[in-house]
Amino acid sequence: MKTRPTGGGSNADWMGSLCPSLTAIPLKHLAVPGSHDSFSFWVDEHAPVGPDQKAVVQHLATIFRLLAKKVMKKWSMTQNLTFREQLEAGIRYFDLRVSSKPGEEGNEIYFIHGLFGHRVRDCLMDIDAFLNTHHKEIVFLDFNHHYAMEEQHHRYLINMLQEVFGSKLCKINAVEDITLDYLWEKRYQVLVFYHHPAANGCSLMWPGNKIPAPWANTTDATKLIQFLETTLGERAKYGSFHVSQAILTPRVKTIVSGHIRGLRNYLVEKNLPTILSWIKAQKPGVNGVNIITSDFVELVDFANTVIQLNDLLLPDRKVT
Repeated sequence: MKTRPTGGGSNADWMGSLCPSLTAIPLKHLAVPGSHDSFSFWVDEHAPVGPDQKAVVQHLATIFRLLAKKVMKKWSMTQNLTFREQLEAGIRYFDLRVSSKPGEEGNEIYFIHGLFGHRVRDCLMDIDAFLNTHHKEIVFLDFNHHYAMEEQHHRYLINMLQEVFGSKLCKINAVEDITLDYLWEKRYQVLVFYHHPAANGCSLMWPGNKIPAPWANTTDATKLIQFLETTLGERAKYGSFHVSQAILTPRVKTIVSGHIRGLRNYLVEKNLPTILSWIKAQKPGVNGVNIITSDFVELVDFANTVIQLNDLLLPDRKVT
């Protein structure tokens, strides 16, 4: 059975549709599509600038107010699809950055990328609702940046994750043992990675070193490809999941040059064909690609391209 989606092009159940020979191998050897700054499909222009921004940016936003935030919005949004839409499209890895909102009472946590996004709890509920109707789909939730968060905020978020997902949360185990068959048997559907010492000792919060995501930090597609190749060649020594961030990162001068057009129009669209060509040339498996992330995952056939790489792991079925 091929890994290509059925049902009118939807990838809502692609993991559950995989050939049994693939569901028995470690998940770290499968190709999994992911999104970069997964939550940034909506940001709030009217909220304060986030604490993830440098002081100079916060100062400019204070002076120019809504005008500055409109420019920030063009560069902060890296996705158009909601979590539910991303899940339907086949995205299974989510890159998550979170913050408390300074000056707000209580411990509420929001997504953040320059500007504040939705409440974390609301989006987690959306993900859980999808999982409730797609029992064989597995998601990676990677909480890799935390801003303006004290101990009580971390406790609030970790408790929230356990409240929302309950028995769906996969306990920390040897990465090599995590197969789809294993997860289905245990009825686990969510692997949470929490890059902060506050989660140490919690058996349901995987440490960040189990899912390294090296970052090229470049606007040059050629340099990005070289970086992806180099870091992929080094993944074996970590014995973990691995994220290939197939993304370009704007610098200050990039934003100044293209401030009206924004990230998508100025940087992403023209480079996506090069990035997609690199993806098509990859193979999962031992020392191969695992999780691959992209901006604006719907602009090209990104999710399908990544998912179909798993066909390369199927045994040859030549007609005799």
